[in-house]
Amino acid sequence: MTDLDTLVMQFQNKNQVAFKKLYDMYSKSIHGVVYNIVKDTAIADELMQDVFIKAWHKADTFSSKKGRFFTWILNIARNAAIDKTRSKAFKQSRQNLNADYFVDIIAGYDNLDDSTDAIGIKKFVTQLGEKCKAVIELLYFKGFTQKETSEELQMPIGTVKTRNRNCIQQLRDMVL
Repeated sequence: MTDLDTLVMQFQNKNQVAFKKLYDMYSKSIHGVVYNIVKDTAIADELMQDVFIKAWHKADTFSSKKGRFFTWILNIARNAAIDKTRSKAFKQSRQNLNADYFVDIIAGYDNLDDSTDAIGIKKFVTQLGEKCKAVIELLYFKGFTQKETSEELQMPIGTVKTRNRNCIQQLRDMVL
């Protein structure tokens, strides 16, 4: 059993020291991913806190047999961020943004944000082919749905799903 496995087990047993260590390990990465989706630092801060609280309360649902702890908490974060962007309050808050907000989106759209790279995944994603990079960036770093990715890349949704599955497998092969 590795130190991380022990830490996760302690986290599941509601050990506050384990919570703090895992928070320190992953908060920067989680914040980066959430920020890339919501494009608002204050909302990203709030969602990151919510993600760790939700993980704390649902720790018993994590199973190392299904995947890594980081992947589990990252999915919680990604889903929370996407849910936030789909909320009525979020959409209304975005109706009267100034032009600087849109300039930032356009400037940052073509590259992965450095804050998502705290775990070093960027170097692996950049090794993928252009088609894989486009799909992975939209689905996982920008928070697009499969349908939105299909429309953005002008490809059938089935192709997006297949490419996503194949690209994730390529990443697994590289990382593991």
